[in-house]
Amino acid sequence: MSTTLTPVRAPSPAHPAPSRRTRVLALPEARWALASTAAFLLALALDLGGLPWWTYGPLYTFAYAVGGWEPALEGLRALCERTLDVDLLMIVAALGAAAIGQVLDGALLIVIFATSGALEALATARTADSVRGLLDLAPTTATRVTGNAEETVPTGEVAVGDVLLIRPGERIGADGRVLDGVSEADQATITGEPLPVAKGPGDEVFAGTLNGTGALRVRVERDPADSVIARIVTLVEDASRTKAPTQLFIEKIEQRYAVGIVAATLAVFGVPLLFGADLTDALLRAMTFMIVASPCAVVLATMPPLLSAIANAGRHGVLVKSAVAMERLGEVDAVALDKTGTLTEGAPEVSAVRPLPGSGLTPDALLALAAAAELPSEHPLGRAVVRAAKERGLRIADARDFVAVPGSAVTAVVEGRVIGVGRPGDPSDLGLSDAGSGLGLPDTGSDPGLSDAGPGRSESGATVVLVTGDGVPLGTLALTDRLRPHAPAATAALTALTGTAPVLLTGDNPRAAAQVAEATGLVDVRADLLPEGKVDAVRELQDAGRKVLFVGDGVNDAPALAAAHSGIAMGRAGSDLALETADAVVVRDELATVPAVVRLSRAARRLVLQNLVIAGAFITGLVLWDLLGHLPLPLGVAGHEGSTVLVGLNGLRLLRESAWRPGQVPFQGTRG
Repeated sequence: MSTTLTPVRAPSPAHPAPSRRTRVLALPEARWALASTAAFLLALALDLGGLPWWTYGPLYTFAYAVGGWEPALEGLRALCERTLDVDLLMIVAALGAAAIGQVLDGALLIVIFATSGALEALATARTADSVRGLLDLAPTTATRVTGNAEETVPTGEVAVGDVLLIRPGERIGADGRVLDGVSEADQATITGEPLPVAKGPGDEVFAGTLNGTGALRVRVERDPADSVIARIVTLVEDASRTKAPTQLFIEKIEQRYAVGIVAATLAVFGVPLLFGADLTDALLRAMTFMIVASPCAVVLATMPPLLSAIANAGRHGVLVKSAVAMERLGEVDAVALDKTGTLTEGAPEVSAVRPLPGSGLTPDALLALAAAAELPSEHPLGRAVVRAAKERGLRIADARDFVAVPGSAVTAVVEGRVIGVGRPGDPSDLGLSDAGSGLGLPDTGSDPGLSDAGPGRSESGATVVLVTGDGVPLGTLALTDRLRPHAPAATAALTALTGTAPVLLTGDNPRAAAQVAEATGLVDVRADLLPEGKVDAVRELQDAGRKVLFVGDGVNDAPALAAAHSGIAMGRAGSDLALETADAVVVRDELATVPAVVRLSRAARRLVLQNLVIAGAFITGLVLWDLLGHLPLPLGVAGHEGSTVLVGLNGLRLLRESAWRPGQVPFQGTRG
């Protein structure tokens, strides 16, 4: 028996969402099971009423055909491919029972088997429904503003760059950024935040969230197909088509086990005959053995818990890309964290600008040159430089021949000069001339945020970058970043989960890294790391036998995300490369969800183990009963199919809201 999610699609505006009963009847498995059950019950009533065979015999035949044709067909197709499907064993057992006159028992097997399949399909559909609810939140139309005109258009036709008018009480039609207006947005369905969030110019808004009392004009930044809601649905669909290593292992041994069942069934049938047993009794015992020994519950033990965990995480803004990734998250026993954009908000601010004596530049001129070079950059520090220049109203010149060395520097030709912006102490990466090689920071006097602490360092923990022109140092910029409010609690939760405090890996200077580490209770701090340095640190931990979870956001984090046992990317400000490389994406950039999804993965792994124990106990008990005593066929059918349904429903427990526990470790304050 297999478990897959059917693709989720948004309901058509002309066709309202169907009721729960309608959705159940829309499942083919449910319709076949209902028809088979109705025919069986009617035949049973006529049989018990003492009516002749011709009145109820066709109804039994109908129950066999309707309830068993689909698994029989799938089993025959598998047999043509030289694989033995355990579902086919059920059909063979039912036909065998009918062949020895146990028509009622065989029909009961078919009916319970079909009902079990329908329950599995329904349970799987619930996982899809939990995600479908997000799509249902997205409005079908949006108000697009063109000049002074307004038009109502389907949200599917909204394009990046369009300006939407969001009136009070309306749902937002696309992911974008507020141009003007002040309001609040209820975005609990996307980010999990319990209270409405204030929105003003420059703030990000999400499709499907509810606008409050003010009117907003929003510039669309993502195509509707790439919105947060659409990404959640797409990733859950993709995840449903993957199989975890445990599931792959079970399917690998399933074939050998099925062949073993057939051989054992022949032995259970043939050996008693050699000792003079009755043919009918021997065949009935063999059919019962084939049913109770089949590993249907074992096959179903793995995927429902993992798929339920994926759906639950998706509802809370964590996109886990596959069942493999969900299973691996629960295995981690060490965590490595990036600093900028992960522990900090990734929105640093320029705190000081100092031109060097003899450069002939004013602070504004130096900042404008740096902003021109950084304009194409995706790095948070680069964006901060550009933002500071715009806030001062400076003119940012056009740049060409942009080159970025992840973790080190950027260079670009601005107004005829090669402008470099990057870490001091890496002159070759900045394109410095020999005269600039080995340069430290100049004496900064009393400028705030700068000191003579050395290359890339400051007493206040600010990040210092050097600006060069044609290889000659022009000046320095100091940038500071804010710690995420829940970073200390998140690192405490990760410490409690893994037994060791996370490791801080950053390309920033040691002093800035030490400040963040002190505020979050981290001890192992590795600073001034290039991308390959982060990879080396992750591999060092893994060589020591640890299974490392790396959490990051930038281009320079992508190699470490790929090298780690499991990787999580901060999605709101994360680079496309990091998002593609990671196993999971935190849409709302909330660190509290990282320990929550690890905890959820571990819960899924525990349920998988529980399911395997339940399935094994049922199979062992029923087989021993059949071999050592006399197990009635109907009871064997009920026990086997009941265990299959039980493990499926057990896995669905992770769909409950209570399964998501983001903040079990309270805020511990600052620890040294």
